[in-house]
Amino acid sequence: MAVSDDYRDFVLEQLAPLGHITARRMFGGVGIYANGLFFALIDDDVLYLKGDESLKVEFEAAGSHAFTPFGYDKPMGYWTAPAEAMDDQEFLLDWSRKSLEVAARAAATKKKR
Repeated sequence: MAVSDDYRDFVLEQLAPLGHITARRMFGGVGIYANGLFFALIDDDVLYLKGDESLKVEFEAAGSHAFTPFGYDKPMGYWTAPAEAMDDQEFLLDWSRKSLEVAARAAATKKKR
């Protein structure tokens, strides 16, 4: 569950065009926020992006897999960023924007409750 400083810094740099990007250590990983909205996490130097049923098919088609932390038997709604995205900032930003939309919908639903 280690996250290297170099990998964290690389991810934050790649995501910077999205706005105010921050990272917080949590449960051995790192939570990633854009403008205060939690939309991604890093675990074992792997970036996971928030997804929902609307993005599941796209993530699967891109070869991504769901984040299932040790000790859990079902995924937690985060998917590995497509491998190509880690080599192409614009591609990563496109996927990240989709994840931000999912996070915004989830936050709006939570507020209504």
